[in-house]
Amino acid sequence: MFLTRFRVNTARPGARRLLSSPQAMHAAVMSSFPHILPSDTPQPGAPRVLWRLDQHARAEVLLYIVSPERPDLTHLVEQAGWPAVTGPDNPGWQTRPYAPLLDRLTAGDRWAFRLTANPVHTIRRTEGEPRKITAHLTPIHQMGWLLDEKRQQRLGFRICEKPAESRLLPEGTTHQKRPHPGDRYELTVRDTRSLAFDKTRSPGGRRDKPVTVVTVTFEGRLEITDPDALRRTLTQGIGRARAYGCGLLTLAPLTPKTP
Repeated sequence: MFLTRFRVNTARPGARRLLSSPQAMHAAVMSSFPHILPSDTPQPGAPRVLWRLDQHARAEVLLYIVSPERPDLTHLVEQAGWPAVTGPDNPGWQTRPYAPLLDRLTAGDRWAFRLTANPVHTIRRTEGEPRKITAHLTPIHQMGWLLDEKRQQRLGFRICEKPAESRLLPEGTTHQKRPHPGDRYELTVRDTRSLAFDKTRSPGGRRDKPVTVVTVTFEGRLEITDPDALRRTLTQGIGRARAYGCGLLTLAPLTPKTP
């Protein structure tokens, strides 16, 4: 497995086209692997290609890719990078083996994390109506999706709780007596976006129905409960819409808090 980082040159027209369409970015990412066809679907439980866009500032957008093969992003450099400054020692992206990080995961260890996901649930408006997949739209429900105990157990981690003295609200509740997970846990919703885009035309020229995906970026701290399950999570992704930039969880060492 490999972890790759590519900085997008947001001033280029090709970059703006890719950033405006998860479908186009997915195709560009999959074109980085000569032995993986864009239509390939990994077997259940097998590593897959995951990607995520992190925007730290208007002109600082980073593309992260986790993949079972080392990618060749030459085409992305030409479309959305800085091709004039690349060379043998600087291809325009950085790729590192993922195994050293995966191998050091240990139960009880704590890490900072970032995740962009597509939190959804199923609803039924009337009796007998088929259940419909619907996105969570409020931060409380989005956090509740990730904080679900069964989901965390399956993913191999638990979100860390804040010390009682660090909570702004007693018992982590609002004045309405409604659970407020954002004050109890080391978890923040940084960004919520609703992406609407057209899929590739179907054979015969028929245009498919537009796709709408609600994405949420979470940041926080987690504690490892099951290292093997977490390794699967890091290489297989979390939730739905993984082809459209969702599901990639990344870890970073915790930095000491300043007093």
